[in-house]
This record gives sequence, structure tokens and C-alpha cells, in this order.
Amino acid sequence: MSPLAPDSVVVMGVAGSGKSTLAAAVAADVARPWVDADDFHSESNRRKMAEGQPLDDLDRAAWLASLGTQLQLHPGGLVLACSALKRGYRDQLRRASPGLRFAFLDIGKAEAARRVATRGTHFFSASLIDSQFATLESPLGEPGVLRLDAQRPLHELRQQVSQWLRQPLGSVLG
Repeated sequence: MSPLAPDSVVVMGVAGSGKSTLAAAVAADVARPWVDADDFHSESNRRKMAEGQPLDDLDRAAWLASLGTQLQLHPGGLVLACSALKRGYRDQLRRASPGLRFAFLDIGKAEAARRVATRGTHFFSASLIDSQFATLESPLGEPGVLRLDAQRPLHELRQQVSQWLRQPLGSVLG
């Protein structure tokens, strides 16, 4: 396994926080494949979100199972862009990939709403921002979590995450 990224990492946060953009940049830095969790939503989930209906735990069950499988298919490491809003969701992903880390893109509601409103072609309805924040259980204090200010420039965020991944898991304080 490469010393650059000994573990997989989930770039997490609410819609509009910049998960996909940062995950792609980090994956290039650490020479790991990256997966966008949005690609694994069912058509019914996509339709619900496009119509402004928030997903519930049942809607997310098969999606999370698919993401766990993706983590297992990449034992050499993977960068996953995924909201991972609840502790239970993160724990399910951790069970699929022991040592999994989470880079949490922390962002305010107004900025997230602004970003989502300007995305254009994405299936996620901007009306769901409130439900994202209502569902979010902060990962701060959980093992293997790095908090990032989502409003920092991409190059700074990429550097922070890439350097953090170079540290052995046991030395990671988050």
C-alpha cells in the first residue's frame, strides 16, 4: 500500500459543500480512485430529491450498502464523495472499511443554499438544504475526522486532506 494514502477517506458534508470537487482533487493527489456517491442513488431516490422530497433512512439503505461495497472493492484505498450525514451512516461505512477517515466540509446554510442554487443540472433540489442541515449529525469528536472550512480555496483544502492522509491513523487527532 502506498505511504501517501494508507486508508480510504470519505469527503463528507451537506449538499453544496464541495464534496465532489474536493474528492476528485484529493484522489489525484494521492493516486487513488474516487467515487461520487450520487452515482449510486436509485432512480426513485433521484426523482424524490428532484421533486424536493428529502430521503429517509429506508431510502438510503441500499445506497449505503452499495457504497460499502465500493469501499471493499478498493482495498488499496478510495476517495468517496458522500454526504454521510448521520453517525449511523458513517458507522455503516466504517464497518465496510476499517480505518476509514472522514474529511468533513463544514459550511453554513446560506452558502450551501447559494451553491446548490447555482449548480444548474444537478438533480438535487435547493429546497432540500434545510433537511440536509436538520439531518446532519456533526462528526466532530468521532475517530478519524478532519474538519475543513468549506469556504477555503480548493488548493488549501486539497493540501490539508492530502497531508492528513499521509499521517498514520493512530496519530490522527482530527
